[in-house]
Amino acid sequence: MTHRGSRVLHVGSLSRVEGEGALHLSVHDGTVTEARLRIYEPPRFFEAFLRGRAYTEPPDITARVCGICPVAYQMSACAAIEDACGVTVDPALRELRRLLYCGEWIESQTLHIYLLHAPDFLGCDSAIDLARTARAHVERGLRLKQAGNAVLDLLGGRAIHPVNVRIGGFHRTPTPRELKPLERQLTRALDDAWRTVEWVSGFDFPDAETDADLFALAAPGTYAIETGTPTVLRTDGGTPNAFPLHAFLDHVREEHLPHSTALHSTLDGRRHLTGSLARFAISGRWLPRTAAEAARAAGLGDPHEGAVCRNPYRSILVRAVEVVYAVDEALRIIAEYEPPRWPYAEVPAVAGTGHGATEAPRGLLYHRYVLAADGTVTDACLVPPTAQNQGAIEDDLRRTAQHAMTQNTMTQNGAADDELTLLCERAIRNHDPCISCSTHFLDLTIDHT
Repeated sequence: MTHRGSRVLHVGSLSRVEGEGALHLSVHDGTVTEARLRIYEPPRFFEAFLRGRAYTEPPDITARVCGICPVAYQMSACAAIEDACGVTVDPALRELRRLLYCGEWIESQTLHIYLLHAPDFLGCDSAIDLARTARAHVERGLRLKQAGNAVLDLLGGRAIHPVNVRIGGFHRTPTPRELKPLERQLTRALDDAWRTVEWVSGFDFPDAETDADLFALAAPGTYAIETGTPTVLRTDGGTPNAFPLHAFLDHVREEHLPHSTALHSTLDGRRHLTGSLARFAISGRWLPRTAAEAARAAGLGDPHEGAVCRNPYRSILVRAVEVVYAVDEALRIIAEYEPPRWPYAEVPAVAGTGHGATEAPRGLLYHRYVLAADGTVTDACLVPPTAQNQGAIEDDLRRTAQHAMTQNTMTQNGAADDELTLLCERAIRNHDPCISCSTHFLDLTIDHT
């Protein structure tokens, strides 16, 4: 890199994530002073689509926000609408929702581990490249993803954009007999999940640490998935701080920045991070025995004694533990299943405001709806996890580039430019961003002053 002005690195696409964007680095006297992840893909206007629609429609509409995690949007929408209408779903239906969510965790986390993230640690350009040298590992990942999809197929009616979910529960609930083949498949999947932990624990992890506050739902006594209270673990440690869900937007503030069409969020004015690292730090103490053993086997420490992981590169370990947990939890729910008397609770329309939040694989997903007396949606607010993580991702990018410069990685040759680009792409994939704004990622602009 020269010091005579700006240099632009044009990269056609960032593989193994979604969407389009660019990175701008500002460097002054060898110091990276700013890193901006520019999200320039057009807005999708889902909140505007929801206004004027019937209160029964958000679960189906919002599922289209994401083809990888549609259940997260459906469950958050259901929770918010039921909150507005003052309806509580009975325990049997709540357990079925949790089972459906376990299926999404299994397929989504497995997709990221095997097809998107692992190639970074093994020097492969893609999962196809990885399959040439580690075919058995990739096949194991596909089996696990298939098991997660099987849960979605049975409970949701199909694996992508499920059609069996509705406010109050499901259009149809399964019989115990229908769950038996799924139980056998998940029993085999549990062995694959353990082998996944063993595999990824052998990867080489660079030293790194995020200084963002960790933010996740907490449901004392269980590992939060489809319910819980927003909880913050500050960088200085101490006791996690929780606040009511209806106060979410008082704490999480969104703003438009000139360089991005994605909203950037702060939590009480501070940078924060949602997702696996946050969940493990806040709810790890409630992991059941099998998942806690997996965490210890992965080298993450004992979650029952307050183990915390802040290294974004090691997030793949926590995701692997969460796959073990989701499979084990799904098996527990199936073993204890008793069909509910009715497939759904009646949810009469009322005027009101409702809040709902669940833990998508990539982090806390919040919905708020305002309903008129006839059930018409008059206002909607969706806060996805990746939008909340933008600040933490940018900080990781800045640290990554600064470390590369300190180690004299940035020289005047193109090979070093390529290396820096790969490092930045890897830093982004640590967080598995699920936005329609980072698949064709990177125009890297570096200004030297």
